[in-house]
This record gives sequence, structure tokens and C-alpha cells, in this order.
Amino acid sequence: MKYTEEHEWLRVEGDLIVVGITEYATEQLGDIVFVELPEEGTEISKDDEVVVIESVKAASEILAPLDGEVVEVNDVLTDNPALVNEDPLNDGWFFKMKIEDMSVLDELMDEAAYKEHIG
Repeated sequence: MKYTEEHEWLRVEGDLIVVGITEYATEQLGDIVFVELPEEGTEISKDDEVVVIESVKAASEILAPLDGEVVEVNDVLTDNPALVNEDPLNDGWFFKMKIEDMSVLDELMDEAAYKEHIG
């Protein structure tokens, strides 16, 4: 897995990248009560606002970690946004995207660097 400074995680599954937020991010946000996901087929650019989440503490935007296309969204979150808190690294993912160049992942943090970042 790779991580961004904005507390997103990215996991490669075949030729797709799965994107979610880290457990640390969910702890900072508190209980998530609403998730607005992007449309499938949306072209996104790095740092675009791509997901909106609301928690009991605040509303936040999740930024696109990379340039690419949203090819699948986790519709389960629409009815069950708490899943992001319950299982942020697995069932609580936001979307899957296709990117042109997988080597851009090398620019992101690995787990050790992320732990140091939040340390």
C-alpha cells in the first residue's frame, strides 16, 4: 500500500488503484455520517476534490491522489457511511481508478514513511 500526506491509502489490484482513507484519518474525523462519491467514468486530476465526507465533527473533501479515471465506486457507503470508520482499509474504500503510469506510485509514501508522517 501507498499513502498520501492527506491520509489516503492506495492499493494496487490488477490494473486498478483502490483509494480510501487511513484509520488515522477516521480517528481525526470521528463518526462518518455521509459520503458523496464521484460518478463512474469521471476523469480526475491530482488534487481535485473527488469525495465529500461529513462526520459528526466536520465536512471534509478527499482529494484525488493521482490523475486517472474513476472506474468503480463503493456504493455501499451511500447507505452505510459508518463502514469507513469500521473498516477503513478494506470494506470502507471509496473508489477504484485507472491510471496511465503505475510508476507514479513510487512518489508516494510507504507504510514506514506514513507512520513517521503521523508520528
